[in-house]
Amino acid sequence: MTEPALSPGERSRIIRDGLAVGVATGTYGIGFGAVAVASGLTVAQTCVLSLLMFTGASQFALAGVVAAGGAPLSGAATALLLGSRNTLYGLRMAPLLKWRGWRRAAAAHLLIDESTAMSVNRDTTEAARLGFVTTGLSVFVLWNLATAIGAIAGEAVGDPRALGLDAAVAAAFLALLWPRLKDRRNILVGVLAAAVALSLVPLTAPGVPVLAAGGVAVLVGVLAKGQDPTEIPGIDDVAGGHR
Repeated sequence: MTEPALSPGERSRIIRDGLAVGVATGTYGIGFGAVAVASGLTVAQTCVLSLLMFTGASQFALAGVVAAGGAPLSGAATALLLGSRNTLYGLRMAPLLKWRGWRRAAAAHLLIDESTAMSVNRDTTEAARLGFVTTGLSVFVLWNLATAIGAIAGEAVGDPRALGLDAAVAAAFLALLWPRLKDRRNILVGVLAAAVALSLVPLTAPGVPVLAAGGVAVLVGVLAKGQDPTEIPGIDDVAGGHR
């Protein structure tokens, strides 16, 4: 059965909403750029992270491990764990978008919280694709542009400790976490994850406490049987990360 074509009004509304989400989310890349440079990364490294990794929670986690003096491998493992939630999105979005070949591979790079949310409840494949592409591309372009601006500005500041920017990573995580504490389940996940992480700080290398805290969220997600994959309390509920 052929799906009905989108009306001009509906098409314009989807594009407008996607661009609005892109602007609201993408501009936060300024914060990541400044935080990453304050953590010891160069401007080039910071920009490459946003370009290739493109998942905010993982990027902030990697910067946090580096800032704490952790090994690059620990930072990479933490970032990988935080980004694993996108796998669940892929399972839901693949049959909805119905792309094949290079289009499917390209879409995988834009598979984030925002692009998923703006397409998962559409009535037709065309509407889902339009919402996904508009939102994903707008976030990608603005996030990378904002990252470069924040990184350059952060480098110009000089020694981050002089202005207290050495605490920027923790502040950014707390700012992202707070809006998610809207129900008891997320609060419980956050409290348990924080307790596990704090108990391991004096005993393990930097990066390991974050991995363990992420494991708490994974365990809760596995135990939350019968829920939609996109509603399982993921690792982002612990890290508070966007995407």
